[in-house]
Amino acid sequence: MCGIVAAVADRNIISVLLEGLRRLEYRGYDSAGLALINEKGLHRLRAVGRVAELTAQAEESRAGGNTGIAHTRWATHGVPCERNAHPHISGGLAVVHNGIIENHEALRMRLKGEGYEFTSDTDTEVVAHLIASELKKTPDFFAATRAAIAELQGAYALAVLRESEPDRVIVAREGSPLLLGLSAEGNYAASDASALLQVTRRIVYLDNGDCAELTRTGYRITRVDGTPVTHAETETHLSADAVELGQYRHYMQKEIFEQPVALANTLEMLGTARSIQPGLFGANSEAVLKEIRQVLIIACGTSYHAGLVARYWLEALAGVPCNVEVASEYRYRESVADPQTLVVTLSQSGETADTLAALQHAKSLGMRHTLCICNVPESSLVRENTLRFITRAGPEIGVASTKAFTTQLAALYLLTLIIAKLRGRLFAETESAELQHLRHLPVAVSRVLELEPQIREWAEHFAMKQDALFLGRGRHYPIALEGALKLKEITYIHAEAYPAGELKHGPLALVDKEMPVIAVAPNDVLLEKLKSNLQEVRARGGELYVFADADSEIAATEGVHLLRLPEHYGQLSALLHVVPLQLLAYHVALVRGTDVDKPRNLAKSVTVE
Repeated sequence: MCGIVAAVADRNIISVLLEGLRRLEYRGYDSAGLALINEKGLHRLRAVGRVAELTAQAEESRAGGNTGIAHTRWATHGVPCERNAHPHISGGLAVVHNGIIENHEALRMRLKGEGYEFTSDTDTEVVAHLIASELKKTPDFFAATRAAIAELQGAYALAVLRESEPDRVIVAREGSPLLLGLSAEGNYAASDASALLQVTRRIVYLDNGDCAELTRTGYRITRVDGTPVTHAETETHLSADAVELGQYRHYMQKEIFEQPVALANTLEMLGTARSIQPGLFGANSEAVLKEIRQVLIIACGTSYHAGLVARYWLEALAGVPCNVEVASEYRYRESVADPQTLVVTLSQSGETADTLAALQHAKSLGMRHTLCICNVPESSLVRENTLRFITRAGPEIGVASTKAFTTQLAALYLLTLIIAKLRGRLFAETESAELQHLRHLPVAVSRVLELEPQIREWAEHFAMKQDALFLGRGRHYPIALEGALKLKEITYIHAEAYPAGELKHGPLALVDKEMPVIAVAPNDVLLEKLKSNLQEVRARGGELYVFADADSEIAATEGVHLLRLPEHYGQLSALLHVVPLQLLAYHVALVRGTDVDKPRNLAKSVTVE
């Protein structure tokens, strides 16, 4: 959600800023802007829409400079329009900001009283005026910025430049991701390492409460109160190729087809091992997992659906009670805390504001055993947990999550097996069989991807529909939820998911010949029950699209479209059945002509509450 790029270098950095913004487009945004300092002074460009429009402005004006900040905005305060786009200016200052300033109204009233004029509806503009106000008390740009930041309440990542000091950029972080990039020709800052791969792989990750001053030849980091701090420099292993489309039309398509490799990489540590070791989740994990009495999973969106699947596994296989909470709801209700709970947080980015806040709430209730399953090793969520498992899905650019979901499921299944083993519920013969299933999983997913041509044909039938109903039972009900979410995210078709047994308790009223009904139908103990539910749909004239296993006794008939997956995969069948649902959503979006990777109103990394 939103993106920042900043640079101070011995070269014209306009291309660095624009390319950085392009690489951050996946985060979601509705406008873009930049500010540069050159020999003519401070120069600002802003555009509603895509980075391409800002690029066209920059080319037309021949903009350039050695110091600059740039931003993609996802509207929170004020509608998407040029006057609300960042950077915001006060005198010779320019500011870009990710996050939300919660006390902006009080600050705005105070600053208006001091004579400052506001030209936008944003919370960010108060930051520019507040720093300008502090500069009247001290001539030190860095000190004035820190003093202003000390008054802010909420979440922010900031980058600030000053026309009278053209060789400096000040940045700060609290609750929204920000990192520094270091090189011989200059220094940089960005919301994401991918934005800086064009100029450097040397990265310094900022902590909450850090402020940094960048110059062409160096940098320094302090806390808000001015106390100096140091952080280790790391070299990012992110590949430039990993964030390029290559042969694919969209990132979502690329990421769907990367799932076999992502799963193989995530499970690589199993190697040829004959047993599953608790150490996969951290050095102290065995002692922690032996001690717990229950599991609490906290997540948002797609990650929440992964948690719902895991609840079935943890209770059935490991015999441990499991609750799954929507992160944005959990911290605002009164719950009963048990110190012997393992709190599991799930996130692709590791910067999801609601999940981070929910984790802090759980800790405040005395639940100290925490585990993060995340795709970004340097993220805030990883650093906040005592145990961690890094899914090796690689960068996920498309807003609609795909490979992050399946790798989360693989990690959660590993966790289930380890807890089961420690509780005496996983015997050697079963453990060996489970290891074989996990190692074969990438191949099994590859075979499901071969069904794309048939799914493409189905997409033609869906394209003009306005509503869809998804059905599943047991651990495949969350897969139905995920299928409905994918369809609504990128096609804008209204879609809902229900446990199939709930049809007669209300949703059946919606079924008619215009309502396609998608059923997840693995060959498990609930198949016969599900078949009865599907008959209820056909009896009302509903048209069925059924994803079944190869050995399921379901036949294609009039009004029943059938797609058979290559093999039944037992407990892990959820990972196979979600893949055709991803492909269905993708191909329906292609037919409808929507923006697959950047659906309207949505952001990839939701870093505000």
